[in-house]
Amino acid sequence: MQSTELVGAATKAMNDALQSALGESWDVPSGDVTWSCRDTAAHVADDLFSYASQVLAQPADGYLPIEVVVDKDATNRQLMDAVVMCGTLLQNAVVLTPSSSRGWHPNGTSDPHGFAAMGAVEVLVHTYDIAQGLGFEWRPPTDLSRAVLDRLFPDAPEGAPGDVLLYCCGRAPLGTLPRKTSWAWDSSVRAEAADH
Repeated sequence: MQSTELVGAATKAMNDALQSALGESWDVPSGDVTWSCRDTAAHVADDLFSYASQVLAQPADGYLPIEVVVDKDATNRQLMDAVVMCGTLLQNAVVLTPSSSRGWHPNGTSDPHGFAAMGAVEVLVHTYDIAQGLGFEWRPPTDLSRAVLDRLFPDAPEGAPGDVLLYCCGRAPLGTLPRKTSWAWDSSVRAEAADH
């Protein structure tokens, strides 16, 4: 999957997965993270917005001092619309910015394609968290998981891509491998990523 399609496909997967739960309370805990489902979705919107900002502004030494704030009275539907909009913003930034551009990230200065992959990971893993909090099973799609594993987790073990992504992000064990207690992706630009 092309990185220019990755974020849009991930936010569509999130939107589709959570449609049936829009009428429920999202104030419940989101899986094993410390936020509510609502706060987790707002975090996803903020990450996507922040990554778009990094792609467009190309700062060399930190995040831009700006963030998304979701209105406390927003409905779950409006919150999901905000996530999708921020995903579209990141996707458009990736399309419009030369692949030679670089922006700071604490896990490695990255290119637009790397930020697209990071945004997709945030969407996919936190959709899993929210689904857990709302009491239903959901796994990241295979094609999206494979794309982000290839870009951000070069040392990922073998296995079903969705399960491997959840393992790499500390959400679940993988076969005989115990659940990770700490993890990080590698967002630095590698030779193959620079050729996009």
